[in-house]
Amino acid sequence: MGNIEKKILLAVDDSTNSKNAVRYCVNMSSFIKELTFTLFHIQPAISGFLVDEAKTNMKAQSNLVEIKKENARNSEEMLQELKADMVGMGIDAGRIETKTETRKLGLDKDIIEHAQKGRYDALVAGRRGFSRIQEVFMGSITAKLVEHSRVIPLWVVDGHVESEKILVAVDGSESALRAVDHVSFITGGSPNVEITLVHVISKMKDYCPIDFQDPDGEVDYIISQGDKKCIESFMTHTYRRFQKAGIPEDRIEVKKIKKTMGRVGKTIMEEAQKGGYGTIVLGRRGVNKAFFMGSISNYIFSRTTDRAIWLVT
Repeated sequence: MGNIEKKILLAVDDSTNSKNAVRYCVNMSSFIKELTFTLFHIQPAISGFLVDEAKTNMKAQSNLVEIKKENARNSEEMLQELKADMVGMGIDAGRIETKTETRKLGLDKDIIEHAQKGRYDALVAGRRGFSRIQEVFMGSITAKLVEHSRVIPLWVVDGHVESEKILVAVDGSESALRAVDHVSFITGGSPNVEITLVHVISKMKDYCPIDFQDPDGEVDYIISQGDKKCIESFMTHTYRRFQKAGIPEDRIEVKKIKKTMGRVGKTIMEEAQKGGYGTIVLGRRGVNKAFFMGSISNYIFSRTTDRAIWLVT
């Protein structure tokens, strides 16, 4: 599996966020085998008024042609600068492709459509927005990619990521298994990868929002026993998949953490900070939809700094 090409699409512009995303991918390529890159940029939108004017006005038509040429030229120059940066960081130029397109459906939709048509293994974007609260309420291109990218795994890079250690949050769900599949494929054949599978032991209230009284903890005990059997079966399948991908068993660590206070997302974030992980991998949906955006994933996204998040549907 280590000889299979892994294609990633980097949605870029001239921002620091994009440069951080590029640097992150270069760092990850130090142990991810056969990684190839496409730097992709959507050109700025052109005024609808000018487009309409150009239909009947020769001067407006001439201006429109010049603006299109300038946008394409600026985009290509920016892409070549990023490519040169990557080559300077040690990436072979033959592994880097550049592409630019005019805007059609909208920035996020154009990026996602290109990623799906090109059958990329991951879509990468640097985090954009103002504060985390503003990003939630006002939106940003990153937030829209998170909302609409439901086919290809999305890597969101926030800030300058130092650590190459990967934390995979697992809960026994199909979505978590797909997250494991993605990690095993991307890192397959990499003997130096460091992967930790983190399972937060669930309680009754994680499955049901109603606050039933359970003073003796009997229901929690029953749930924990079922959770234990589920996660043990899950881990057996996981080890097989990593083994098939050529990842040594001693590069995989399993941690089962009891949630004491607060949210599951908070427990995962605390573990990521304590363990110095640079990448957190999440399934979009978990047991009882627990990983659906708005709960665990949303909590982690809203509080992540200087880390990358891989979101797998």
